[in-house]
Amino acid sequence: MPATDSVATVRAREGARQVVFTDGACIGNPGPGGWAWARSAEEFDSGGDPWTTNQRMEVRAVLEAVRRHPGPLEVVSDSAYVVNCFRDRWWQGWRARGWRNSRGEAVANQDLWRELLALVVDGRPPGEVSFRKVKGHSGDAMNELVDRLANEQARRAGPGAPGVAFLARPSTSPRSEI
Repeated sequence: MPATDSVATVRAREGARQVVFTDGACIGNPGPGGWAWARSAEEFDSGGDPWTTNQRMEVRAVLEAVRRHPGPLEVVSDSAYVVNCFRDRWWQGWRARGWRNSRGEAVANQDLWRELLALVVDGRPPGEVSFRKVKGHSGDAMNELVDRLANEQARRAGPGAPGVAFLARPSTSPRSEI
């Protein structure tokens, strides 16, 4: 394996389906948030945002995981929001309705969804990326790992975090996306 190839790139080239767990977290909603993905306790990434929503962090976690893992991929998430979007093909309705949900409202987190759909739906062969739901806080070791990583990032992004200016913002309530 050339030194420049990552383990993920080599596995993708070999055709092995990679499994990645994702999670998002938010302290308050909206509030400081974090996202994480992990393939193992040694292979993971995470980040945060000082003002966001839980759903936004759930989508961001998947987007970051898909960006980093070319080739066949199974995304495991405790987010019905993410899994149902692909399982139930919500994205088809959003696109057909000009990025409006079934109630005629603008789809939340469009910037992230558009980028994720460009990667998963438009940029890869059908079925190359699959989604599986796992029950959160049920003892699944990998789900617990990404939950911990995302929450750590949310705490780091919150008030008092180095370099974070935390200002109260007007409350907005995320809406259902179907």
